[in-house]
Amino acid sequence: MFRITKHIEFCYGHRLLNYAGKCRHLHGHNGRADIVLEGMQLDDRGMVVDFTDVKRNLATWIDDHLDHRMILHRNDPAVPILRDLGEPLYLVDENPTAENIARIIYEQASAMGMPVTEISLWETSTSCATYRKPTR
Repeated sequence: MFRITKHIEFCYGHRLLNYAGKCRHLHGHNGRADIVLEGMQLDDRGMVVDFTDVKRNLATWIDDHLDHRMILHRNDPAVPILRDLGEPLYLVDENPTAENIARIIYEQASAMGMPVTEISLWETSTSCATYRKPTR
């Protein structure tokens, strides 16, 4: 089994609904997504996936959809106000926790045909959440 990891850094804001701690307030993170791809065989170039392809595809998607955006639950009462102000938003159906953002990035990488096995989202230098494909 071969494995590669690509780090993608981006900035985002969010807040958590139904949460009693500080994260109930709008705030931001300098996040890092660790993209882990695996394959049993290498391509004709000797690669699982070219790092440049990960950057061109997934990093571009993250830059276009998540970077410098508020990632909020679509029912967050702040959404109409922020939308009226022209703030860039990425709305989700679940609380925008690090766990759920990792899953969103995983699903996007998978939809792009990447052999993704897990995504870790680092919210800070000491805290990360990981989503990996469920095993059956």
